[in-house]
Amino acid sequence: MPLVRISLRRGKSSAHIAALRNGIYQAMRESFNVPEDDRFILVSQHDADEFDYDPNYLGIARNDDLVIVQITCNSGRTVEQKQALYRRIAENFSVDPGLRPEDVFINLVEVAKENWSFGNGIAQYA
Repeated sequence: MPLVRISLRRGKSSAHIAALRNGIYQAMRESFNVPEDDRFILVSQHDADEFDYDPNYLGIARNDDLVIVQITCNSGRTVEQKQALYRRIAENFSVDPGLRPEDVFINLVEVAKENWSFGNGIAQYA
């Protein structure tokens, strides 16, 4: 049920992109109770003039390797589950493709279950 959007600067390799997708999916499976095969991930790469961020907001030193992850998901998870997800994504990205935790920005958008249709014009979770 999560829909994941990954945004980053253009120019990363296919292996880098695959590591991001796999790292998020693994983290969601381990800490967010996402069922197997529930994998819907979009990657958008941007030129420098299309990717604007503050390099020091909240005292976190970011660089051009910044990855912005937005996950739209059903509401109802605990704060602890959310914190575990953030931590696990940052850990996975640190291992592969080798990102610094400072360069992992994550945003959750929670929606009601009836706001999904996975096909056939049916609200499967309603």
